[in-house]
Amino acid sequence: MQPAPEQSPHHAYPDHWEADVVLRDGGTARIRPITTDDAERLVSFYEQVSDESKYYRFFAPYPRLSDRDVHRFTHHDYVDRVGLAVTVGGEFIATVRYDRIDERGRPASAPADQAEVAFLVQDAHQGRGVASALLEHIAAVARERGIRRFAAEVLPANNKMIKVFRDAGYTQRRSFEDGSVHLTLDLEPTAESLAVQRGREQRAEARSVQRLLAPGSVAVIGVGRTPGGVGRTVLRNLLGAGFTGRTYAVNRAFAADQATIDGVPAHRSIGEIDEPVDLAVVAVPADRVPEAVADCGEHGVQGLVVLSAGYAEWGAEGRERQRELVRQARSYGMRIIGPNAFGLINNAETVRLNASLAPEPPAPGRIGLFTQSGAIGIALLSGLYRRGAGLSTFISAGNRADISGNDFLQYWYEDPDTDVALLYLESLGNPRKFTRLARRTAAVKPVVVVKGARHSGSTPPGHAVPVSRIPDATVSALMRQAGVIRVDTVTEMVDAGLLLADQPLPAGPRVAILGNSESLGLLTYDACLAEGLRPRPPLDLTTAATPQDFRNALAEALADDGCDSVVVTAIPWVGEDGEAESGDGEVLAAALHTAAAAGPAKPVAVVHVEIGGLAEALAAATSTVAQPRPTPTPTPTPTQNPPAPAARTGSTTPPGPGPAPAAPLTGAPGTAPLAGAPGARNGRIPAYPAAERAVRALAEAVRYAQWRRQAAVPGKVPEFLDDTIDEPGTAGLIDTLLGPYPDPRGLQLTPDQARELLGRYGITVRPTLPAPGPDAAVAAAARLGYPVALKTTAPHLRHRADLGGVRLDLANETALRRAYGELTDLLGKPAELQPVVQSMAPRGVDTVVRATIDPAAGAVLSFGLAGAPSELLGDTAHRLVPATDRDAAELIRSIRAAPVLFGWRGAAPVDTASLEELLLRVSRLVDDHPEVVSIALEPVVVAAQGLTVLGASVRLSPPPARTDLGPRRLPNY
Repeated sequence: MQPAPEQSPHHAYPDHWEADVVLRDGGTARIRPITTDDAERLVSFYEQVSDESKYYRFFAPYPRLSDRDVHRFTHHDYVDRVGLAVTVGGEFIATVRYDRIDERGRPASAPADQAEVAFLVQDAHQGRGVASALLEHIAAVARERGIRRFAAEVLPANNKMIKVFRDAGYTQRRSFEDGSVHLTLDLEPTAESLAVQRGREQRAEARSVQRLLAPGSVAVIGVGRTPGGVGRTVLRNLLGAGFTGRTYAVNRAFAADQATIDGVPAHRSIGEIDEPVDLAVVAVPADRVPEAVADCGEHGVQGLVVLSAGYAEWGAEGRERQRELVRQARSYGMRIIGPNAFGLINNAETVRLNASLAPEPPAPGRIGLFTQSGAIGIALLSGLYRRGAGLSTFISAGNRADISGNDFLQYWYEDPDTDVALLYLESLGNPRKFTRLARRTAAVKPVVVVKGARHSGSTPPGHAVPVSRIPDATVSALMRQAGVIRVDTVTEMVDAGLLLADQPLPAGPRVAILGNSESLGLLTYDACLAEGLRPRPPLDLTTAATPQDFRNALAEALADDGCDSVVVTAIPWVGEDGEAESGDGEVLAAALHTAAAAGPAKPVAVVHVEIGGLAEALAAATSTVAQPRPTPTPTPTPTQNPPAPAARTGSTTPPGPGPAPAAPLTGAPGTAPLAGAPGARNGRIPAYPAAERAVRALAEAVRYAQWRRQAAVPGKVPEFLDDTIDEPGTAGLIDTLLGPYPDPRGLQLTPDQARELLGRYGITVRPTLPAPGPDAAVAAAARLGYPVALKTTAPHLRHRADLGGVRLDLANETALRRAYGELTDLLGKPAELQPVVQSMAPRGVDTVVRATIDPAAGAVLSFGLAGAPSELLGDTAHRLVPATDRDAAELIRSIRAAPVLFGWRGAAPVDTASLEELLLRVSRLVDDHPEVVSIALEPVVVAAQGLTVLGASVRLSPPPARTDLGPRRLPNY
């Protein structure tokens, strides 16, 4: 909403303060600045507030607002006087206002940094978390305007408002003065305030999803009068699933006297339904959707599933239609799945909701599935159905204009019916938030992701996402850091999901292999080695083995303390008459089930070839209820063994010194162990038609289990760095370098400026001196001391020793002059080469440390070895900033060339402790100062003792917005 023309011209309307928020009960509301146009809305709002609430606000009976009050409460300068309103359906339901004051409580202007704040919430909307959301937003506005503290006077009886302030997590002081409670809140965000904010966000967004998944009533808008069509199909699926709530069919073309269709009450509009409607499935042409949304909003519908197409996937006009759809729905407090959605399913026995177009509804189970593609959704449902897997919930979000995978991660985090979360994503609308939510969810249950549209420029039509400059390999590494199991195909996702849902997590990488085919056992053995597992020699039971032989061998393998998991391989066995028997898979399945149920809790997977009925029998569950899972002792990890090349990124045994001792695997603190923690099986044993697929799924489980053990004891940013870091001095230097009017394109620092900036964080860069001629080179060497290096700094030759632009170990003037002549003769004139002289560093391994700010993912810390081979192979590891001590240790061990750092082929190991400290210092610098948008240290020579930074480049820019640290708000794409 824009201000009226008479609004003060000195401060423009701050439209960036507008935000859609999810409230405690899952409904949405809009927060925006109050303008002069809001006089009538304010009066109407005040008339609906109870006398008691008015008394709490004004400390006296105040039945109505005077004209002067209305003018004061609607005229703001958006600096010293600010008012925000919460609206639903365009009408106010709450307001908040601050007025800047001085130390004596009198009206003031900047630089006064305190303001008096007061709230008023309509009684009908109290208890929905409205005031808490308003406090977050008004505090962010105040900080933006230079206000550091809020003061509030609250009557002692106003317990609700006192609780809002007390629970916010800000540092506060309280006193009792003149019959009221005087509260002072410091508005600087704290760890507690951020935790409170994110906890409220999780509960609100989870509740908003729960309202969609467990409605008491559903109306299908667009049910055709004849069989067929989208709306009629959804209605049929609702009835077929046995939905436990009320169902209605809506079509404005129904005859006035038509009472039912397919046995369901028929209505021409939502407004004709006499009872509340919780969820509406919209299946009408796009041009009729706004009418349907308005009808739903006026009737109090809580959420929409919009199956209609014709939105952002159709270009610019459709994209604007999609934005308007979201704006319209949120204005009524509704959330949307879609548009262009496939629908949603909730298999809970108390709900039995199938509001989708799924031709094969899945059986109840423990897997939650989210997909952005209807076609992929159909394929996944079909694949899970064929393999006997069950789902707790299924959502196909289409263009995901509102509800996204992030919302369902919020829901699944505490959902007792979901043990494993599977997500097919084609875009990440909020990568920072996704990483944060995925890390928290993965700490209690597995999260498996397939990322479609991985290559630049291939974002699907209809998906508006932030621009990201980081490559897909970096995205994958960051997901791994967050504990996400990222796989390449939907087949791999189903394979991993089945194992994780049906089996306990392995305690380590040791695998026992047994079966009746030597060849299939060897294939499985090779696949294990390729995935970084530690297989034992396969046990060949011979083709004469009976189901009883399989049972005995499996029981023995599970009882063996030397293995953490078992892969059973099976081909048709030979009967008494010498003929191969391909049937009777049920007998073998029963034997394996018996052994697995009686043995210790270790994962079992079966690889089979042409054994009829085996997969189906193995998939038969004895229960779909989560069961207690005892915790095994994890496999000890060697701590001093030299590294070995990893066969696959994320290998279970990192090279070099091992990680911190692994903690036992448990569920969320204070809860029973969740799915994915080691323990009893649910009766299913996953079966695979190829050894490679089974082993890949098992390897993902091993890597995830290792991450869980490490995540149980999180790393930290070492405090000892604090006394060697000049944070205030660095901030002042950055302000000086950027100047009062920084160029939005950024500023590339000179080498001397970069050296000074990095030095304030304890990062020493070895100086270089220009050498525009041979005499200047000799003078520079005399100043630095021999031996020296001579190298070019021309952009096309920088860091390319392989092109001959570097001469090392020049011990005297003669050698230096000779090298200078060779360099210019070979590569060009000094003006082109821009030579420099630098003192020699101790010999070691050349590495590269970088940190960049990506607009979508945030700050990313990267590490790799220097040189063309590493760049060509993409052998670089990445972690999100701020990095912990554990992140730094894992970062240098996760590249494929890591063995070079730890004494490969008899070389002396280098000082990795110094390298880890350097990584932490760089991380701390970019985290403390978001104006530092890029750092590149290249090369960093790591010797047996210490390291030397030979080159550095730093880029500054005005700090990008940190939406992940601001008040809660829904994204607007």
